[in-house]
Amino acid sequence: MSTAARHDDDEPEARTARLRPAPPLPERRTREARAAARTGADDYFAPQPAPRAELPDPRPLLENLTRSVIEVIAGARDLTQLARWITADVHTVLLKRVILAERARRVRGVPGTVPVVSIGTVTVSEPRDGVVESVVVVHGRARSRAVAIRLEGLDGRWRATSVSVL
Repeated sequence: MSTAARHDDDEPEARTARLRPAPPLPERRTREARAAARTGADDYFAPQPAPRAELPDPRPLLENLTRSVIEVIAGARDLTQLARWITADVHTVLLKRVILAERARRVRGVPGTVPVVSIGTVTVSEPRDGVVESVVVVHGRARSRAVAIRLEGLDGRWRATSVSVL
């Protein structure tokens, strides 16, 4: 026989008595429930609209942004240089346009050059406080174009939420 002392803990009944049940698993939340829980923080940290009184005159930005967009499409300027003044949606739309223009230039064998343009008429309207919609006419050597831009006041500055080059 063994000389070791026998403990009650060695019995199977004693071992199961020592075990505690695991705490319940946290309830799985749906995507909607998680989104609802985040809305408070997301709303707080999201870009905040700014009233027109707190924003500068939009005309210089409209003219410079129009010239820059034309240069980006022509391949003379990098799209990331406009990131401060455009939203992510506008960046995506312009990126598609830049890729198509680059492919067309590559097929024709034409390098990207700085276009010689002059800004024509700038028509500005304010549909509501903190929002400016405009059409800027751009005259080039071969043709004239219209650039439609929507600016919204976000975080105390103008940001383009829509840009269309016609």
